[in-house]
Amino acid sequence: MGLLALGTPLTWEDSKKYVDHVREHGITQFLNIWDRLKTREGDTLLWGDEIEYMVISFDDENKNAKLSLCQAEVLARLEVVTERLRKEKPSSEDVPTFHPEYGRYMLETTPGRPYSGSLPDLLSVEANMRYRRKLATSHLKPNQLPITITSFPRLGVQGVFTEPYYNPADAISSHSLFLPEEITNPHVRFPTLTANIRRRRGSKVAINLPIFHDTHTPQPFHDPTIPWDRNIYPEDSEAKNGAALPDHIYLDAMGFGMGCCCLQITFQACNVDEARTVYDALVPVSPIMLALTAASPAYRGYLADVDCRWDVISGSVDDRTEEERGLKPLQNNRFAIPKSRYSSVDSYLSQDPSNKPEYNDVTFQYDQEIYSRLYNNGVDDVLAKHIAHLFIRDPLVIFSDKIDQDDKTSSDHFESIQSTNWQSLRFKPPPANSPIGWRVEFRSMEVQMTDFENAAFSIFIVLLSRTILSFGLNFYIPISKASRYLVVYGSRSKHSPQVDENMKRAQKRSAATNQKFWFRKQPYPWGSSPGHSHETPAATPPSGSPVSATFPNGTAQNGSSGRKSPTRSADQSRCPTPPSINGDIEDEYEEMTMNEIINGNGAEFPGLLGLINAYLNSLDVEFEQKRNLRKYLELVKRRAEGSLITPATWIRDFIRSHPGYKYDSVVTQEINYDLIKAIDE
Repeated sequence: MGLLALGTPLTWEDSKKYVDHVREHGITQFLNIWDRLKTREGDTLLWGDEIEYMVISFDDENKNAKLSLCQAEVLARLEVVTERLRKEKPSSEDVPTFHPEYGRYMLETTPGRPYSGSLPDLLSVEANMRYRRKLATSHLKPNQLPITITSFPRLGVQGVFTEPYYNPADAISSHSLFLPEEITNPHVRFPTLTANIRRRRGSKVAINLPIFHDTHTPQPFHDPTIPWDRNIYPEDSEAKNGAALPDHIYLDAMGFGMGCCCLQITFQACNVDEARTVYDALVPVSPIMLALTAASPAYRGYLADVDCRWDVISGSVDDRTEEERGLKPLQNNRFAIPKSRYSSVDSYLSQDPSNKPEYNDVTFQYDQEIYSRLYNNGVDDVLAKHIAHLFIRDPLVIFSDKIDQDDKTSSDHFESIQSTNWQSLRFKPPPANSPIGWRVEFRSMEVQMTDFENAAFSIFIVLLSRTILSFGLNFYIPISKASRYLVVYGSRSKHSPQVDENMKRAQKRSAATNQKFWFRKQPYPWGSSPGHSHETPAATPPSGSPVSATFPNGTAQNGSSGRKSPTRSADQSRCPTPPSINGDIEDEYEEMTMNEIINGNGAEFPGLLGLINAYLNSLDVEFEQKRNLRKYLELVKRRAEGSLITPATWIRDFIRSHPGYKYDSVVTQEINYDLIKAIDE
């Protein structure tokens, strides 16, 4: 969630006079890092996951599953116990870390130390995730559980959905009609971020998700639960003045988006060039993984006609003014900006010849002065434009006691803008004065309901990154096909020049089985093809694992959980990339089903799993380790072919088959209670 600095935050009005100062010194801080570390070599493959939980409190008597606003107390208890474990355990590096998140009901957790790329480390991921969940559970009340669910179906409903209950009339930061102030982490950064987005924008955020029209859903649907006539804050009239659209679920606060949970993976690369290569290769993969992990079909007590959180978060932090959204001529702002600061990426970053200019086919704005400064100080054209593009945004939270910094020892001003550009991938320079190297953060996946699933998708992405580097794979397609350039549902921006297809399709209901996605037909350099295999060695999934398609609780054996020394970067075995070959790039990609992308379409394209299997077959490792590893890949395979449904489909089916459901799109208190209980079981 970015920097959690302590200090006195400035309101938006007070911040405006410092935004150029922060930009100028943020670029100075980046240039200092670039000059010092652009030639850094030899970092080993290290990676880690971030998993977010919602702490749910169960009221069995009233059959109500509520969000427990207990983050501060739980984190305090976990900090004491993890500190004790570090002192007691000889290998304290395995003690996990717990972090605060935006929602006061959320916990974020990471491994105690990064994983390497070794198979024993990969096979320890699920056990580590289970350990973290068990540790968190042991310090909750008996009626509380940490649940990995992407969106809480009844967040913002009328009535009691939090423990304890608070009235949304006190939403002094968001001015929301639905969410109370107390739902937000009280650390000064979060309410300030919420308020400054609203103040900078000039209105509340407005997210409109299409309602899922069931048999008895009114047509047109006009939400009777919106307090249309509330008159507490100046923005209260926005809903009835057009912000809330018919046939849509209206959401009006940052908490609806940043209160969602996700699964993120961060890789450390050998050097900056390798980081840029991995970043580019995963750009076309990010919408594929969004669709494959889809897990959020319900919002504010209603079933939506989408399966993913992406546009909800995008809209929840959309601080663009009317001028920047293209609703008014530019007068006070510098740019018309086509999309929110939470969005898909806008450009590829690698200088590799395979990154043809035609692939960067979306025109994006960047600060020309910042670009010139970066370029004149030795940053190449592609990366300079990327950084200058990020810096068209204003810093949203400025601390009065951190305005003046030592640009040689701090990167806080750079990170204040970099970390509030929430894109589907994030290119991460090394922090100032840190042994950490150049990194890439993969951000599109939705959190899954079981540790087995979260481990499976984490392992899949890590193996895919190793396969890309080992075989020199090329996944480039035009960025307009790989991402999405339209803003949010219900947006009325006039500056949406092109819909980047895959990200849009990924969010549709049942996208994993019903949609096709643009993907590259030939990923090999020079058209060569390492021997690939679509076969997954016989590996019976653990009893009760999510591979059964019903998501019951189960125990999976992981093999060795011991950590070995980190592996060297895959750059050692990487195939050289061929020079750019002239030709019509439209012949390089086509629409494929999810099954074809993951499992292959025959001899021409082996599928991502076929490529990963070829990589695993090239390693000198024991068969049993490969067999244990491939049970996780089996889950990905089955999810792609449709024999294992997505969590979004499972949740939607559970709600629609519940005895209390009236086929009116409404997720009642009892349905939600039984749903969360079923997820836990």
